[in-house]
Amino acid sequence: MSTYTETISKKLNALLEKTKDAEKGFKTAAENTNNTYLKQYFERKSKERYHFGYELNNEIRSFGERADNSGSITGVAHRTWMDIKALFSLDNDESMLEESIRGERAAVQEYKDVLNETSLPISTHTILLKQQDAIESDLRTIKNLEDLH
Repeated sequence: MSTYTETISKKLNALLEKTKDAEKGFKTAAENTNNTYLKQYFERKSKERYHFGYELNNEIRSFGERADNSGSITGVAHRTWMDIKALFSLDNDESMLEESIRGERAAVQEYKDVLNETSLPISTHTILLKQQDAIESDLRTIKNLEDLH
């Protein structure tokens, strides 16, 4: 079994930070739509990311490292941008779906980058792969929602 390194801890903390950003971003999107289906979808995604963060936090701590549970400055800027788009866009639901697609694509790439780390413990690899698969599945759902909109 491979050892848990400071490098892995940093990568997982970066992923945790972005997961918290996504959780808050989806919550913001849910608050900015009047479409019942989209509201439920964004609320579900926010709760899912909360759960992802919980899993990542526990995984980091299980190896004796400290988990960073704050969001990033970039995430705050992204949510602010979503709020501005919602205020000024004639079709804010479509704008929020586009932002969600962009964010989910970035998340998938970030997961792939961490999963390429050869020294990941099996438990960490399993959690990350499961979360990445869920994001990829929801990315297809978001694209379908955008096509319907």
